[in-house]
Amino acid sequence: MKARLLEVAAGVALAVAMVPAPAQAAPLPLTPGAAGELVRSTLPAPPLTNRKPSATSTSIAQRTTQPGVVSTVLGASAQGTNGEAAPGAKASQKTLVLYDSTGPWAWLGEAYAVQAGNLASHGSSYAMHPVGSYVAGEMSGYTGVIYIGSTYDEPIPVPFLDDVLAGSRPVLWMAHNIWQLTARAPNFQATYGWNWVRYDTGAATTVRYENTDLGRSPLATPSGLMITSITDPAIASVPAVATGSAAGPINWATRAKNLTYIGEVPFSYVDHGDRYLAAADLISKVSNPAMADRKRALVRIEDVGPDADPNELRAIADYLRSQNVPFSIAVYPRFENPLGADNGGVPEAADLAQRPQVVNALKYMVQRGGTILMHGYTHQFEKLVNPYDGRSGNDFEFYLAHVDENDSVIYDGPVPGDSAAWMQGRINSATSALAAAGFGRPAVFEPPHYAASAVDYEVVQQNFGKRYDRGLYFAGYCPNGACGTGAPQYDKIYGQYFPYLVRDVYGSVVAPEAVGNVEPEPFNNHPARLPADLVETARQLKVVDDGVASFFHHPYLGTGYLQQTVSGLKSAGYRFVSVGTVMAG
Repeated sequence: MKARLLEVAAGVALAVAMVPAPAQAAPLPLTPGAAGELVRSTLPAPPLTNRKPSATSTSIAQRTTQPGVVSTVLGASAQGTNGEAAPGAKASQKTLVLYDSTGPWAWLGEAYAVQAGNLASHGSSYAMHPVGSYVAGEMSGYTGVIYIGSTYDEPIPVPFLDDVLAGSRPVLWMAHNIWQLTARAPNFQATYGWNWVRYDTGAATTVRYENTDLGRSPLATPSGLMITSITDPAIASVPAVATGSAAGPINWATRAKNLTYIGEVPFSYVDHGDRYLAAADLISKVSNPAMADRKRALVRIEDVGPDADPNELRAIADYLRSQNVPFSIAVYPRFENPLGADNGGVPEAADLAQRPQVVNALKYMVQRGGTILMHGYTHQFEKLVNPYDGRSGNDFEFYLAHVDENDSVIYDGPVPGDSAAWMQGRINSATSALAAAGFGRPAVFEPPHYAASAVDYEVVQQNFGKRYDRGLYFAGYCPNGACGTGAPQYDKIYGQYFPYLVRDVYGSVVAPEAVGNVEPEPFNNHPARLPADLVETARQLKVVDDGVASFFHHPYLGTGYLQQTVSGLKSAGYRFVSVGTVMAG
């Protein structure tokens, strides 16, 4: 099984966004790994302008009186599209996500808002729309507000500034335009106990949050991190500090009264164990301040098809059962090798029902705590090299990709003939193939290599309502915050991993997978990852309230790495549960 890939590496590599990068960095490809599940989203950040923010904005008049009081009675939202909450969220909470929508990098505002909304869904329902359409008193219909300042000097409506300063709602403000808020309040520093200073572009590559060091990619540093100064420690505090810059320690996050400020966009250039986790936790504190702090773990056995080794499957089931660890099994029910890779050029094909030993091994796994999920139909596409060899388990099924001259995997767009009817046909075929082998249709879907078109995701939502993956998203899908009404721009693609359960913009409940998998050797320009690396990522994940340390494992790696990872997560304080338990909230 997967002989070609085993010669190099197995598992996931880190994915980056296939979008134009800002002037400070070269364009980056979107790259999966040997097994191709999407691990990292590295949305770029807009370039930092040479202009310097002014303490007295030319467009925002200072107030001469205190802001008025905003109503504390919840009401219907005036703007935006409602996003449903994930199971377990607090029904009485509702979050407003606002974002920038002007300038040459306007599409990033929507992308950042999608990521913030996805995360906010863990704690509450939400709505999102451009900050430019904010109306006076609107935040009175919400229990908390998130604003992402991605466009330098975006025109911010005065009513929004006044409502923030009124202080009746918790507000999480990210990156730019904080100077417009301080200019609106002549007594800001005295009231909030801090003020902004300037942007730093030094090598602040570590963020310490909850006594844990998180990473910050060097690619993010040229886009700037706002330095803030605490003037009254009795009022203001510092939840997170960035270090590594010649400027010295920088307040990565600053909190006072109703306002928490993050000095950058934390959704740009994200990796494992990233400061993104601190942002995810701060978002959950807005969407649901009473969030439970459970530390649960998930394990998924990946890429199990008719070509699987039954002995490997049984050995894994026996080990996990001995540890009382529930697990998921990602199954594709038809094996295709149309180009005869590793078979002398002779094509191969088989349905699951034609491999009774594999069927029996799967039933054995289910008896020992396994839950089968649908991992596509063939885990490859027709007779194409997409991008490796056309063989099931190696290639993409719902998205086109190729390996470029630099050995990076580039995402090209939806497969030929992609449509809702085509996707429904794949699901129907997989359902029939599973039924022929004696299995019902699973309750959960996982796209091969975590990649599908927006149409495909919508069909998955209609059929399952549940996924277990890292989502792939597209610019233009949520114009003005109305997700699903726009045309996806497949040249602007980004992924997101989740540290906890969410309901994403496609409407699906998504079980998290934030830890990755073992990669014994480097592959596609990405480093090896061993059990110790996965355990370290899980330790960093503990900064997130209700974080789920979820990883996956390929059966052809045996049980040694699996044992090390499971024991390491248990030692780190995690309790293994089933994916159904997590999805219940």
